Amino acid sequence: MLNYLTHGVETSTPLLIIHGLYGSGKNWGVIAKRLSDEFYVIAVDLRNHGDSPWFDTHTYHDMADDLVELISHLNIKPNIIGHSMGGKAAMVLALKNPDLINKLLIADIAPVKYKHDQSQFIEAMQKIDLSKVDKRSEATMALSKYVSDKSLQNFFTQSLDLKTKSWKLNLKILNLEMENILSFPEIKSKFLATHCFLKAKKAIIFALNIEN
Repeated sequence: MLNYLTHGVETSTPLLIIHGLYGSGKNWGVIAKRLSDEFYVIAVDLRNHGDSPWFDTHTYHDMADDLVELISHLNIKPNIIGHSMGGKAAMVLALKNPDLINKLLIADIAPVKYKHDQSQFIEAMQKIDLSKVDKRSEATMALSKYVSDKSLQNFFTQSLDLKTKSWKLNLKILNLEMENILSFPEIKSKFLATHCFLKAKKAIIFALNIEN
């Protein structure tokens, strides 16, 4: 089953946060803690990310089925925030299992196929000789040779396990499945419950002022 982190009190309204490509539930720690005043926040690691299991596939149907298993395990009907790739996974979950979700908030993604490739970042991470890395700052410096954006450098190194000197990302499978990640499956269904699409990341907290 998927790994997840929790914040807040279990008796509060459940809120499931689904991260984007190369991310993890841990990335949402600051926001999750802020939201825990009103919600019981569950920040999940999707398959092939973070501390969740690795698999040989990474389709949106796969991710949606993983989320169904987690929701069933927790016995909740959550509000959901899905960001980027996690937003697509949340949309597929909602279309296939609308009765499992209360409200849906999608950030920075649409149910369409994108042309921009993300595999250059996989190549960058694979080029780093992790056997020579003892500090996260050293990995960030090494990445700077291939990734110019400092925020991305810091973001990627959050998925670095210094103890095992390995990435908490199944880079091989993510690379092989990049076409599926950039696409969106055709599903003939509708999600009629409350939902919202956000373009600006900073709007997430404000959008959650929707009544529980």
